[in-house]
Amino acid sequence: MSKVIAIANQKGGVGKTTTAVNLATSLAVLEKKVLLIDADPQGNATSSFGYDVKEQEKTIYEALLSELPFKECIIPTEIDNLKLVPSNIDLVGAEIEMLELPKREFIIRRMLEEAREKYDYILIDCSPSLGLITVNSLVGADSVLIPVQCQYLALEGLGKLLNTVKLIQARLNKHLTIEGFLLTMYDSRTRLSNQVVAEVRKHFSKMVFKTIIQNNTKLGEAPSYGKPVILYDVECRGSKNYLSLAEEVVHNNEIKK
Repeated sequence: MSKVIAIANQKGGVGKTTTAVNLATSLAVLEKKVLLIDADPQGNATSSFGYDVKEQEKTIYEALLSELPFKECIIPTEIDNLKLVPSNIDLVGAEIEMLELPKREFIIRRMLEEAREKYDYILIDCSPSLGLITVNSLVGADSVLIPVQCQYLALEGLGKLLNTVKLIQARLNKHLTIEGFLLTMYDSRTRLSNQVVAEVRKHFSKMVFKTIIQNNTKLGEAPSYGKPVILYDVECRGSKNYLSLAEEVVHNNEIKK
């Protein structure tokens, strides 16, 4: 059985998709079987693997609305152990169409039942909102990983996300846990970055990953080449940071078994 991790933060620009793509890739490099689900209508995780978002005809949208079996929406990536469920702008309309469906909050959970047997880790790249698809992702997940950028107002909106997590735990998925808070966009030269790190560690203590994702030009460049950073420049700081995070995730989950 796999571990399903939703990567969520309704605040945009926190490194959510960067984390989803590069953590998935790093877990695959560590010889784990990984499935990455792009649950964001922008399709940035999809394009990060070199796929043209506009050309995707078998996406999570079709799977959510039962137009296609989920397994038919899974496509390969350049990395042997990593598969992808793509997304595109059609997903914007899915939330409205899902409103009429029975048990609409449980669609992704049901969708993943068969896939759980085939992968070690399933990562869901959530959209920067707390809409029905993000709720579905949290209901279908075992845990949620929350990226927090080391910038001004970093903690803004986290309270709303944590309240949503508590509501889902109480009403829809009592087993949902927080995988951890991941500090991103860290610049050791600035006082602000160090203050944010201290503040997040003070608030959330052991729930914060030891790994910190540092500012790195290569991380920003890699998606424009349709590659995860580890395929773009394996020696860069971004590659090393995400490999370290993957090792930490695997270690933490092996301890819990």
